[in-house]
Amino acid sequence: MTMLDTETKNKMRDMGAEPLLDALSALDDGLTLGLSFEEKLKLAVDDAHAVFTHAKIQGLKRRSGVRYPDADLRRVDMLTERGLDQAMLAQLGTCRFIELHHNIVFQGFTGSGKSYLGSALANQACQHRIRANYVRMPDLEELISVAADKPHGKTQLLKKLSNFTLLVIDEWLLDPPDEALQSFLLELLERRYDAASTVFCTQYPKKDWHTRLGGSVHADAIMDRIVHNTTWIETGTFNMREHQAQIML
Repeated sequence: MTMLDTETKNKMRDMGAEPLLDALSALDDGLTLGLSFEEKLKLAVDDAHAVFTHAKIQGLKRRSGVRYPDADLRRVDMLTERGLDQAMLAQLGTCRFIELHHNIVFQGFTGSGKSYLGSALANQACQHRIRANYVRMPDLEELISVAADKPHGKTQLLKKLSNFTLLVIDEWLLDPPDEALQSFLLELLERRYDAASTVFCTQYPKKDWHTRLGGSVHADAIMDRIVHNTTWIETGTFNMREHQAQIML
């Protein structure tokens, strides 16, 4: 498509409309013969928007930091031994739970696929152009330790983690948190309560959480901000790492 002069093209570049300019330039004059300018413009805008959306989604996925970048709910192995509910996973894939500010817990033995499912949910959120972030509990402890040595570091970290529409915390309660970490978790979950969604991936069933959180008033308060609007999904005892290793033999 050659109807735009050089000055107009330069103005479009100055305005940051280069994707649209590229889409206009890529229109095939032979294929668009007979179309009005408005029809040609619509085709170009559709193409430019598709490119923009793809780039935005890829950027969200890259910045989410998930453990498994290619994790996809559609590729979850639905082996009978795992006991997963395909209808439930399909429902999670709509990301409706994020709109409702509900939480998800994936609980099961080591190797049962919790981290993959958490990564897949974060990727699905990114597909819906929702800001997601993935963090392992041990890494979160390290982030807090580093932040504590900086002026207003903890406050800034709290603000950052609170602002993610979806936050995936993997290896939740792998080690019992000390009092400082309990206080941080309470403040984080208080800020996220009824405002955002959190996914917890853990080996421990709900009955063990209070004890692992220290069994104190902090534990009461943390649990109170989780249990009332959370869907609990058991990933079972089947070891997917062992299963995948056997397939590769």
